[in-house]
Amino acid sequence: MLLLKKLITSLILPPTSLLLLAFFGIWLASRATRSGRRIGLALVALSLLAVFLLSLPIVGNGLLASLEDSPPVTRSELANVQAIVILGGGMYFGAPEYGGDTVNSSALERLRFGARLARQSGLPILVSGDHQEAESMAAVLKDGFGVPVRWMERESKDTAGNAQLSAPILKQAGISRIALVSHGWHLPRAIPLFEREGFTVIAAPTGFSTGSPSLLDDLLPGRGLVNSRLALHEYLGRLADRIGKLYDTQAHPA
Repeated sequence: MLLLKKLITSLILPPTSLLLLAFFGIWLASRATRSGRRIGLALVALSLLAVFLLSLPIVGNGLLASLEDSPPVTRSELANVQAIVILGGGMYFGAPEYGGDTVNSSALERLRFGARLARQSGLPILVSGDHQEAESMAAVLKDGFGVPVRWMERESKDTAGNAQLSAPILKQAGISRIALVSHGWHLPRAIPLFEREGFTVIAAPTGFSTGSPSLLDDLLPGRGLVNSRLALHEYLGRLADRIGKLYDTQAHPA
C-alpha cells in the first residue's frame, strides 16, 4: 500500500507528470489532424514552460512560503509545554562518510533545531519515524548534539502515523502539551493530526524558505524544482487529509 501511494504521488507531481504530458503532446502532434497537432504542440509548450517556472528558486520558495503560517517558537511558549516531538524527514542511505545509513539533510535540520530547543528548555524529546529512521535520529541527537532522547516512536510511515503512534507513548508518560518540530511548510498539516489525538500543540517550525540575497540567483532555473515539488506534495497531502476527513464524517456521522 505504501509503495502504491508513493508511485501514485510520483506520477502526479512534477517533473514526472509534466514530462508525461509533454510525451503525450508529442504523440498527439505526430498522429493527429492539423488541429490535433496544434493541441499536441501546445501541451508540449505548456509542459516545458511549467517545468521552467517551477525550477526557478523564486517560484519554489514562494510556494513553500505560502504554506508557512507559524512564526518561530518563543521561550515563553516552550515554558507551557511538557515535551518536544521531532518528526522524521527521511534517510541518507549508505552515507560513505558516516560508514552507513543516517538521516538526510531535511531530518538533520529538524534535529538541530529540536536539540537547540531541548538545551534551552530542558524538555524531554520524542523522535518519530520508522524503525531505522527513529534509531538514526536518536543517534544523531546523542552523538552529534549531545542531547538524549527520552522516547522513540519507531513504526510510523507518514505524518498521520507519527501522530497516531506517538500518542500512546506520550499519554502513558502523562504528556498532553507538546512542541512539535518540523519544517514550517509541514506543520500546518501535522499539527491538526496531533490535536486530533488530544494534544495541545505549540508549533516549533524550522527550515523556513528564505530567498537568496541575490535576485539573480533566485531567477536562475534549477534549484527551485525541489522546493516546488515539496510544496505541491504538501498541498496534495492536505487535499488527501481533507478527503479522508470528509469520508470519515460521512461514514461515521455523529
